[in-house]
Amino acid sequence: MKDAFGLPQSLLVLGGTSEIALATARRLIARRARTVWLAGRPSPALEQAAESLRALGADARTVDFDALDPESHETVLGKVFAEGDVDLVLLAFGIPGDQAHDERDPLRAVQVARTNYTGAVCAGLVAARALQTQGHGSLVVLSAATGERPRRADFIYGSSKAGLDTFTQGLGDALHGTGVHVMVVRPGHVHAEGPLTTTPEAVATAIELGLRRRSEVVWVPGALRLVMSALRHTPRALFRRLPI
Repeated sequence: MKDAFGLPQSLLVLGGTSEIALATARRLIARRARTVWLAGRPSPALEQAAESLRALGADARTVDFDALDPESHETVLGKVFAEGDVDLVLLAFGIPGDQAHDERDPLRAVQVARTNYTGAVCAGLVAARALQTQGHGSLVVLSAATGERPRRADFIYGSSKAGLDTFTQGLGDALHGTGVHVMVVRPGHVHAEGPLTTTPEAVATAIELGLRRRSEVVWVPGALRLVMSALRHTPRALFRRLPI
């Protein structure tokens, strides 16, 4: 169960090698989280991530999970929830793709869409049902600021995140009043230079604060909210000429 501050003591990370997810897990372990499931494709990186969390005192376990195999999601997540209540599911998987190449190779573009949207829709619904069955918990979904208005330079990735963002908001509405809290996180570019970029640690801090406040949408950094609101309403002819 969650602690007195509303923070989880157990969490399941879908996308167990995500830098943001691991930064969040480390932060929550420091706040008394004790059980962490890292779900992802089997790899040395996944095992190393689990070991790093064990070194912090957590009971960290790995579970095989493939976003591109939606038929397996119910079985995989069901095994985790059968081990005990899960206070937080963090949906953190996704791929950026390569816009220049993906425009010329539709199958690569489809891979981005299947991973970031189709796989996330399936996993999100399965997780939401499991949380609702146990009667409590939070589902936190990593979206992206670019989903508000995809740019010419990243519209394949941006459109997949826009779809995921819309889906998550609707899911939150559907689960309102059930005891399940749904939160969308919209970070700016990670590991990039500029005033509106961010870091995994900054996103983790924002996620913790959002959980405490039971926020529904979190922007990281917060100033992105105003910037993206302005860009969303910028006339298309002008938007095309912006150096972004």
